[in-house]
Amino acid sequence: MEMFLYIALFAPLVGSMFAALFSAKPKTLIAGIIPSALLFVSFIASSILLVYVLQTGSSIHVEMMTWMATGELYIPFGFVVDQVSVTMMMVVTLVSTVVHVYAIGYMSHDKSFNRFFAWLSAFVFSMMILVMSDNFAGLFIGWEGVGLCSWGLIGFWYHKESATWAANEAFIMNRIADLGMLIGIFLIYWNTGTLQYDEAFAAMPALETDVLTWMGIFLFIGAMGKSAQFPLHTWLADAMEGPTPVSALIHAATMVTAGVYLIVRASPLYDLIPNVGLFIASLGAFVALFAASMALVNRDMKRIIAYSTLSQLGYMFAAAGLGAYWVALFHLMAHAFFKALLFLGAGNVMHAMKDELDPFKMGGLKKVMKGTFIMMTVASVALAGIFPLAGFFSKDLILEVAFIDNHYIIYSVLLFTAALTAFYSFRLVALIFHGEERYKLFGIDPHEAYKFMLVAMSPLLLLAVIAGVFKMTYFEMVTQVLPATEYHIDSPIVYWIITIGTQLLVGAAIFYAYKKYTSRDIKVPDGTSAMEKSFGYKLLSNQYYIPYIYEEFVAKPYGKISAFFWSEIDQKIIDASVDGIAKAFYNTGENTREMHSGNLSTMLKWMVAGTVGMLSLAVVFGLAARHSDGVASILSAIGVK
Repeated sequence: MEMFLYIALFAPLVGSMFAALFSAKPKTLIAGIIPSALLFVSFIASSILLVYVLQTGSSIHVEMMTWMATGELYIPFGFVVDQVSVTMMMVVTLVSTVVHVYAIGYMSHDKSFNRFFAWLSAFVFSMMILVMSDNFAGLFIGWEGVGLCSWGLIGFWYHKESATWAANEAFIMNRIADLGMLIGIFLIYWNTGTLQYDEAFAAMPALETDVLTWMGIFLFIGAMGKSAQFPLHTWLADAMEGPTPVSALIHAATMVTAGVYLIVRASPLYDLIPNVGLFIASLGAFVALFAASMALVNRDMKRIIAYSTLSQLGYMFAAAGLGAYWVALFHLMAHAFFKALLFLGAGNVMHAMKDELDPFKMGGLKKVMKGTFIMMTVASVALAGIFPLAGFFSKDLILEVAFIDNHYIIYSVLLFTAALTAFYSFRLVALIFHGEERYKLFGIDPHEAYKFMLVAMSPLLLLAVIAGVFKMTYFEMVTQVLPATEYHIDSPIVYWIITIGTQLLVGAAIFYAYKKYTSRDIKVPDGTSAMEKSFGYKLLSNQYYIPYIYEEFVAKPYGKISAFFWSEIDQKIIDASVDGIAKAFYNTGENTREMHSGNLSTMLKWMVAGTVGMLSLAVVFGLAARHSDGVASILSAIGVK
């Protein structure tokens, strides 16, 4: 099995290096085909490992080589395939394979086609390092690799200022959060003497609660950045500047889910600090509602789906914070399938609409894009949590967890968010595919995506429908590592009231969205309607003015302080000092250059002057030595007798 572990891990790296060989050359189709094929090989290897873990119930642990060994510090390049990591491996490799194949068609007209696949496969490799490492140091390597690759992919179209700005925003905001994560890792090593998961977690019950609390807080700060939790959330929607396959990969199966994976992997720590867990759950519930509210009025198709991702991440953190780690991981898995499907469907619509993103400028596209219409509708049904699709089993389970644990405020917030999710999801579907064909006003002639792109998306469609069926098999497997708590409402009557009530609430939201946005009276908003002028609409459309606050009260003051330090400290003090020392040495060299002129008379003069100087010093030090034992000691110390 060790061989399959290495294949699963390194196949994406080989694909990235292969594509990189062609990065400076014109588009070469093989630069997309080979990385995609190698991703599929990684998926097959991960599937074999999954079968092994299911059948044996054991894990695979390998130590490839020693990375650091100094004093008591020992960090290997070690990897583990257990019930948790193999779940992530399957999700990452499956979704990545689909995205790679899809991207061959989506990026076919891009002049940097080869470079794109080099970055994309490197991104997947970094994520595999993150989820397969058996220690916090290895996890951090993958963590930073994902951050670097996301910078390259979000800013892939670097000729666009908005893309480079978004890439820098994501990179910098994650570096801020990663400082917190590093502190958490240092605290773990300082107090346990190891960074290996099993050894560190085994030592934690003996530590003081305050120490454990700080460990959990700092690790969660890292998770907040990577999974875009408030207040480090603004980069997520702006990351839509990257190509759509990047959005699908980042938002569905890789980067943004890394924070949830960290909390799940560190579950032995968070079990010891339930107060921190409750804070995580509360913040998650807030973010779920916060992000959903912004999606209600947004007019950018990809940003609406991005806010949906942010909202669903809130659900995952709510479950993990309440100790339902396997539920959080289950929703992560189910969400990956229908969210990737939504993003790829949005990519089809963008291509059809000449990169138009405003759904109000679309309408009636189901006539010419039947395949995409079916896929995005099914994905939206799954996202809304309608029975019997995957989202029903995972999202409703999170609601049950909150209800059973008597966290009724969290439950109410998540329930209300479920209704908002259904509304904005079908608002998007209605505006794009139903109603009047508004795109004709803009002279656009839409068309369906390539057939092979639709075929590539079909596994996601299937899993968005049936993934919930595997709930019990998944539960029996993953709870061999995570706490095996089952969540069932004791009273069948209460259970059915809650379940049916939730379905009716979600159904009503869908019905209202369809009724409101399939009307043939829908026009392209121009900011003149009463709703658009209202304070609430402006508040939501401007993201609660948080980006404005960051810009005015954080970025600009920081820029002014930096400019002051540059002009007054760097230039006038530091640079001036360094330049002054250099100038002094230069002038000394210029003034003493004459002694190396080669003129015998000049050289003899310098020799005589030097001899006189040395003799004079010898006389002075000799006289001083007779009258001071201290001076004699100093002279002796420097070698003067």
